[in-house]
Amino acid sequence: MLLPNLILLYVDDPAKSAQFYVDLFGREPVASFPSYVAFELENGLTFSLWSTQARDFVSSGTGHRSEIAFMVKDDAEVERLYEEWRGNGIMIEQELRTAVFGRTFVALDPDGHRLRVCRPDD
Repeated sequence: MLLPNLILLYVDDPAKSAQFYVDLFGREPVASFPSYVAFELENGLTFSLWSTQARDFVSSGTGHRSEIAFMVKDDAEVERLYEEWRGNGIMIEQELRTAVFGRTFVALDPDGHRLRVCRPDD
């Protein structure tokens, strides 16, 4: 079975975005170059940032019509992270609310990528 093993976000300032994710993940990147930064995560996924200013960058896409979701164990953890992220100055796009699947909120990284925190569906 073919499984994705890399998430790549296009960013304007890789150093600024890298620091945001160092703080969020609580870990340093495994690779860091002026136009590319990569984090290895415990679940086997590589999370990378690629500069839109890189000489070999090509993309015709615009906007952010996707989300990176962080599924946590329960509603209390969603609420705890909401307070922590707000307290750390992370921009909240969608305030804490109850959706059909439980408590959730959406934050934004420095480039406007949507970061959803929620719990797994019952």
